[in-house]
Amino acid sequence: MSSHPRRLGWAIVGCGWVARDYVAPAIQAADNASLVALCDPDAEMLMRISGNEALRYTALAEALAHPGVDAVYIATPNHLHPAITEACAAAGKHVLCEKPMAITPEGGERMVEACRRAGVHYATAFDQRHHAIHRRLRTLVQEGMLGTITQARIHYACWLPRDWAPHNWRVDPRQAGGGAMIDLAPHGLDLLEVLLQDEWSSLTALLQRRVHDYPVDDGAVLMGQFRSGILGILQVAYNCPDAYPRRTLELIGTKARALAYKSMGQTPGGTLTLTDAVTGEETPVPLSPAEDRSPFLHQIEAFSACVLEGRPQPFSPDRDIRLLRLLAQATPPLQDGTPCR
Repeated sequence: MSSHPRRLGWAIVGCGWVARDYVAPAIQAADNASLVALCDPDAEMLMRISGNEALRYTALAEALAHPGVDAVYIATPNHLHPAITEACAAAGKHVLCEKPMAITPEGGERMVEACRRAGVHYATAFDQRHHAIHRRLRTLVQEGMLGTITQARIHYACWLPRDWAPHNWRVDPRQAGGGAMIDLAPHGLDLLEVLLQDEWSSLTALLQRRVHDYPVDDGAVLMGQFRSGILGILQVAYNCPDAYPRRTLELIGTKARALAYKSMGQTPGGTLTLTDAVTGEETPVPLSPAEDRSPFLHQIEAFSACVLEGRPQPFSPDRDIRLLRLLAQATPPLQDGTPCR
């Protein structure tokens, strides 16, 4: 028997900054994965991403025909996810797709049905559930360290003007399906269900277009309740200066409050603090270097392990469709207004 475990062969479709800075390095660092192909219609994008010996393709069909490709990470504009997923499934490739899985629930249903019909794995790339701080926080909740949790709050925001990128598809409603809300809120919706082991039972939202001059929302507040009665609040924005504290997660319990700071996002690091309900004493929760790795690396290894070992992914894709439908139902019309200059 070989001492080298089998590695899942990956292709990345869509080679923008997420793929370049986070996904490709994660696949190359994973113990059970290898990067064998890169695909993007923009040849210049392909050359900006390091991929060791990975072959580069501008045509999806050619990338999917590569014999070493077992799974595909989809990191394209949102409106392309359903068609690309269907093509991957038809070629017998497993799919890990960036959030939101689609811009409509119907698109998500197409994706899941295609993968089921082909007998391949599908998962949405909710990397936040793989962050070391969030994994530790989930354990603390399970152990009852916070007592009865009453409220959960997330502030996840950034500064994203129209000219943020040469081709900023995130502010094009046809490609993105919306703005800050559809881009940033899926992370929090998923993460709170994972941390609390609970389901949203209701969700409502308010949108704003307050600062930036583009046709999608640049800020949103989402409010809802979980089946257990916990109240949840998500504040997301494209109009929050990056110098502000803008990546916080707070769980309020009867025994302790948990505050995660700078854990929301693509990078490892951040802090986790527990505040005692009786004394008010704040205690930092340390993480070992072995734990505090890239959330993308944890995610790639977890997905690859399920495929290689023949185990189902830990979360059903039906759940992803449910969250997308909840988000769609909560989205109000964007009020016309003159953005601030």
